[in-house]
Amino acid sequence: MSRIIPVVLALVIISTALLYSPSSTAEPGPSPLDPAKEDLTRVEYPSQKNMKWHGRFIRPNETLESMFGRDWQQVARFNRIDRRHVYPGMTIKVPDNMQDARNYSPLPQFYEPARRHDKYILVSLTEQWLGAYEFGKLKFSNPAATGRTGFETPTGTFRILARDKHHTSSLYKTENDEEQYPMDNAMQFYIAPDNVGYWLHARDLPGRPASHGCIGLFDEEMQNRMFDTPEKPVLNDSQKLYAWAVGEDEYEDDPGNLEELEDGPVVEVIGQNPVYR
Repeated sequence: MSRIIPVVLALVIISTALLYSPSSTAEPGPSPLDPAKEDLTRVEYPSQKNMKWHGRFIRPNETLESMFGRDWQQVARFNRIDRRHVYPGMTIKVPDNMQDARNYSPLPQFYEPARRHDKYILVSLTEQWLGAYEFGKLKFSNPAATGRTGFETPTGTFRILARDKHHTSSLYKTENDEEQYPMDNAMQFYIAPDNVGYWLHARDLPGRPASHGCIGLFDEEMQNRMFDTPEKPVLNDSQKLYAWAVGEDEYEDDPGNLEELEDGPVVEVIGQNPVYR
């Protein structure tokens, strides 16, 4: 009997872990050995080094809204995570002073290389963050999910080459394997020598680098359409960036069709993926 109990307990633990794991996405998830999969306090961002924060273990039936009320959006952005990927059993970062989260942006308010550009997009792999600049001044910024280890987002200076507001992946399907994975508000910024395209687009944000090289932004309307959650979409950064970068009247919007652009906004990708403790 004493030998059977540990086995039963182990099965219960494994079953519980499977029950509370987040839904899979179109792209393969992180390795089970990924130290950031269940504990986002292990992802190190330079901008948070001198900030005071603590880990918060998520218990059953807890949500960002129930834990933080009106500040849930700030906590989500602080962790680079969306509501669909907050689940019981994981740990997130919570600033000791919530005002730090309300004012949080790891990118500079003025970026000299962007001074002569009316629109300039800066992406920091190190911070997993994107900033939109107008003549050097930061217009807005938001979290991003870039390529995971082995599929890192290419660094360098590029331009937006094409856009497709209703783009879909040619490689990956949704978790029910019935539809191509959506890439709403897609803006292509690089085509590699092997003809692989890299895009800015809507995707899931699990709180760490997670893609095959593209740069993903919050879009809860896409998640609601594809996964029926969250019930009331709020975070829609990909829409905001798309409208700002290529959504003006000067571009004809032809939904579902790839449209090449001339002299699109600059996209600069810097740094390297964050360190895991």
